[in-house]
Amino acid sequence: MSEDQVTDVPPNHLSIDPNSPFYNEEALLRDVGIRFNGAEKTNVVEYDVAEGWVRVEVPTAKDRRGNPMVMKFSGTVEPFFRQAKN
Repeated sequence: MSEDQVTDVPPNHLSIDPNSPFYNEEALLRDVGIRFNGAEKTNVVEYDVAEGWVRVEVPTAKDRRGNPMVMKFSGTVEPFFRQAKN
């Protein structure tokens, strides 16, 4: 296994919110995918592998600022890159 394959893993904690301290534009540009409890999810807003949770959007509900509500679920989180590193 080459060194690139060992180090080419998504961050353990990532958020799509630019105001979050866990926002990482470089990782997001590579299109991070999430498998949660074995199923691929496309509506993940934030995840944490070490703590085993994801936050997903609930498109039918809005918070008081008009943003989509999010719900937190616990389980097995497996992030992966959909695109190879250039």
